[in-house]
Amino acid sequence: MYKLIGLVGSNAKSSTNRMLLQYMKKTFADKASIELVEIDAFPLFNKPAFDQLPPEVMDVAAKIEQAQGVIISTPEYDHTIPSALNNAIAWLSYGIYPFVDKPVMITGASYGVLGSSRAQQHLRQILDAPEIKARIMPSSEFLLGHSLKAFDEAGELINAENKIKLSKLFDEYLSFINVMEQVTQATSVHRKEAENYNWEKREVD
Repeated sequence: MYKLIGLVGSNAKSSTNRMLLQYMKKTFADKASIELVEIDAFPLFNKPAFDQLPPEVMDVAAKIEQAQGVIISTPEYDHTIPSALNNAIAWLSYGIYPFVDKPVMITGASYGVLGSSRAQQHLRQILDAPEIKARIMPSSEFLLGHSLKAFDEAGELINAENKIKLSKLFDEYLSFINVMEQVTQATSVHRKEAENYNWEKREVD
């Protein structure tokens, strides 16, 4: 059984991205254990001393470290990810490195017709940053448009094609995790590079 984290990329109480992750948790329970993680308790990032990271941040970082992979579901605000998700990633890459070589699947739901395509692309760029170094599942997008009408009262996806696509993508993601576990032999090196990266010097020491 795979152990995964489902990171809710929105603080909205009625987030359809949370609903999407809840659907995945229930639907794929025979394949993986998905623990949903919220980021609403994260304070505004303020670049504190490294030994003063909030306990909420350290708790989420520990869960990511222990998981085999992370699924991030993000809405799209102004062609990018929400400030809350950006804030969470800033905390989770400040003197701690839970995402280094961690297989990540990105999904997204939005009220509009395009899903969260721009936000997902932006999130890929962020997770590829030298102090994060996540392993993002390539060539995969699950874009749930018109998400307010996408679920029934039981939280099930209504559209059959969406169900099939998401199921296939999830199976591919599990295969991606297996491949990454086999080929990732340099995690310690990548972690050291992330630790040494200095944006002020713009180089790796």
